[in-house]
Amino acid sequence: MRHKNAGYKLGRDKSHRDALLRNLVTSVIERERVITTVTKAKAAKPLVDRMITLAREDSLHARRQAAQFLKTPESVQKLFDKLGTRFGQRNGGYTRVVRIGFRKGDGAEEAMLELVGSELVKRAADRAKRREERLKAIQQGKEEEGTEEK
Repeated sequence: MRHKNAGYKLGRDKSHRDALLRNLVTSVIERERVITTVTKAKAAKPLVDRMITLAREDSLHARRQAAQFLKTPESVQKLFDKLGTRFGQRNGGYTRVVRIGFRKGDGAEEAMLELVGSELVKRAADRAKRREERLKAIQQGKEEEGTEEK
């Protein structure tokens, strides 16, 4: 029995589990969402929240702590420059785990671990892209009308 033994073992030894979670947290920060198993997502969620809490503090010590945990300097930079300011007014709850079904190969239940608000950022980027395409189409239509008149 595992009474009072918190945490997830994930079928790995300690060093393998730590490496897996560090890679998963780094990927969430870089890509803002990852698809993994439900258990791995639940294990990584508090670690991502802890990294974002460090980013909200934004001191040299916090940067060094995050750099010690995360795998790439780019992820540390994004964490402090973009995510720390985005979640500056939010008191916790920076991530969500959304179950998305079962994997085809082995039937494992998959989940998406994503940052809250990342869908809004993605939607805004898509809207801006569509707006630019519409403006280009309008400009091309005006240019074609101008060449037909001449």
